[in-house]
Amino acid sequence: MKLTVRSLALPEIKLIAAQRFRDQRGYFAETYVRGDFAAAGIPHDFVQDNESLSHAPGTVRGMHFQIPPFAQAKLIRVLTGRIFDVCIDLRRSSPHYAHHATVELAAATGDQLFVPAGFAHGFCTLEPHTTVLYKVDAVYSAEHERGIAWADPALAIPWPVEPNAAILSAKDAALPPLRDAPAYFD
Repeated sequence: MKLTVRSLALPEIKLIAAQRFRDQRGYFAETYVRGDFAAAGIPHDFVQDNESLSHAPGTVRGMHFQIPPFAQAKLIRVLTGRIFDVCIDLRRSSPHYAHHATVELAAATGDQLFVPAGFAHGFCTLEPHTTVLYKVDAVYSAEHERGIAWADPALAIPWPVEPNAAILSAKDAALPPLRDAPAYFD
């Protein structure tokens, strides 16, 4: 497997491109080979796959994370459609605390995004019927699930949808701004 890995605005957030082998039928790609990821500095053991389908563009899911001992690293990939993806550094001791990184992910490119534990993650769909798959290195725990407001003005994230036009779950709409969140990651 040939991987190309580059850091985004936050150096811990990695954009990963796997080689696609094309022919008249389409393409074949190895999207995850543990040894190759470990050699690229991503030695995580993923234990659960999650998938979401969003019917409409402007659907926002986030900003989510889990706290220790169930904090999760994620490997995100778009299977159909496109998303505007956002990661926020929640580690209070980090020089990048409360900073964000954004990237567009699309099924057409197959790029993946690695997000380590200690970061909030969310996305906005840019196309109808967008399906997102993400691997996590800790199982889901409702007791340890947390989130912050996706449109917190203090974060100055350039979302592609206005807050009054976004499609949100009731749970995501009620998330607190970052300033009201406890220090989960010191």
